[in-house]
Amino acid sequence: MARVFLDDRWLPKSVICLRDYGLNKFSLDLVAGITVGLVALPLAMAFSIASGLAPQAGIYCAIVTGLLISLLGGSKTQIGGPTGAFVVVIAGIVEAHGVDGLFMCTVMAGLLLILMGATGMGAAVKFIPRPIVVGFTNGIAILIASTQVKDLFGLQLDKVPGVFWLRMEALARNFHTLSFEASLLGMVTIIVLVGCRMISIRIPGPIVALLGATAAVFFLKLPVETIGTRFGGIPSGMPHLHLPVFRADLIHSLLGPAVTVAMLGAIESLMSAVVSDRMSNDHHNPNMELIAQGVANVASPMFGGLPATGAIARTATNIRAGAQSPVAGIIHSLTLLCVLLFAARLVSYVPMAVLAGILMVVSYNMGEWREIPQLLKLTKTDISVWLVTFLLTVFADLTVAVEAGMILAALLFISRVAATTTVSQVTDDYIEDGRVHILQDKDIPYYATIFRIHGPFLFGATDKIAAITQNLHELPPVVILRLRNMTAIDATGLFALQELARELQATQRTLIFCGAREQPRKAIAQAGLEEVIGLENICDNVQAALYRAEDVFEKIQASPITGER
Repeated sequence: MARVFLDDRWLPKSVICLRDYGLNKFSLDLVAGITVGLVALPLAMAFSIASGLAPQAGIYCAIVTGLLISLLGGSKTQIGGPTGAFVVVIAGIVEAHGVDGLFMCTVMAGLLLILMGATGMGAAVKFIPRPIVVGFTNGIAILIASTQVKDLFGLQLDKVPGVFWLRMEALARNFHTLSFEASLLGMVTIIVLVGCRMISIRIPGPIVALLGATAAVFFLKLPVETIGTRFGGIPSGMPHLHLPVFRADLIHSLLGPAVTVAMLGAIESLMSAVVSDRMSNDHHNPNMELIAQGVANVASPMFGGLPATGAIARTATNIRAGAQSPVAGIIHSLTLLCVLLFAARLVSYVPMAVLAGILMVVSYNMGEWREIPQLLKLTKTDISVWLVTFLLTVFADLTVAVEAGMILAALLFISRVAATTTVSQVTDDYIEDGRVHILQDKDIPYYATIFRIHGPFLFGATDKIAAITQNLHELPPVVILRLRNMTAIDATGLFALQELARELQATQRTLIFCGAREQPRKAIAQAGLEEVIGLENICDNVQAALYRAEDVFEKIQASPITGER
């Protein structure tokens, strides 16, 4: 068994899933793959155009990387392809070094990802604190939205400046040139996407908007810019193998952007894999996922494609459509290939305003806006890390933003760990006060279990909380989390506790905190965790927590429906 487990660690999920694969699973994968393939089409083109490249580059990327990530990756239902996170970085690289520079950078990033996966660094991405992730996600969302204003309203503007404040100034100066028809198409697209989402998450809004708007342009002859009028359409046929030009003089200047692309790819792909795990009740292999992402990014430029990563929205769409295995991701790639082979001419009628509308909604959805109020409840240091990362992303450069955020987070980490060190005299009162916290003389009833966190619960350590949920179905109705020896907590740790509480609540279990020290207790109150788990479930010590567990269990026993979770 140990040998099989060892081998499975380096096997792609596609191979593991084939062990119990059958016709029923294939039929579900077929429907899911075709659905997500059609959803990916407008997104792939929109990301490519926003990055400063032709629309086919995004489709080539989605075909090649979608196939390789599903075939070689460590996630059962992950969908790979171009995403919004790369748009700003790609546009900057293309502007500074041209398309050949972008292709070189993508290959370099791919090699870094392979190295990270092969050396077991798949779990290292956890060392990026939550405020940094939220900060540059907020910033990227605003930058993407600002690049789509021109096409959304059909403005007459030859070139959109690459610098944010110059871009906003140019858009404001030329806003009077807007096209009524383009603006109407763009607004209707946004309304359709939001409406489809409100009606049912199973309705593929991008497909509905794309088909409806394209039909309107074709039959009503609307005077708006389309893929055909701007790019001359997209070429029909298979993507051609074309080795990128290697320039040794660009290696040094591309090293920073390559690290940024690799880190962004690792972060987003593993975040997407975690979402996939929650939705499909699976557990991904982070190292195999990074290796697959690396191989895909090395291969993508050889077919004229963009950098790629796991796409959270398309992965969620894939799962909702019924995907059972990586075969769905492979079918998604083949669906895009069929569009390229047999329907390329029709794609030329797609209006630019529709793609801009789709990207506006994508940028809003990726922005993590709901987390900002939670962050603002935290300490000034957590807020400063988020704010610096956000402002530098928008007004400076994404690479600089991540670097500055990591430096601030590292200093914060050192500060918090240092603050946990105390020297105090042991007195009679100290011994007496500690009696209610000790476990040795407590009887733990069968309807409750106790877990403890020992040491600082900061970014980089939060994945260890998975020890609580790895056998979720075996847990009793009440879970007590003893925080007596948790010396410090940060925003990432608070987010992990919040996710734990919601996961237990989803299975009708009660989470109780007990014994939190001063810094964690204040942080829990500031973050609003009391509202999530209930103020009555935050106890001063383990004895009080056991009394509370008894009350909870008595209410369960008195309920008309017992024993169902």
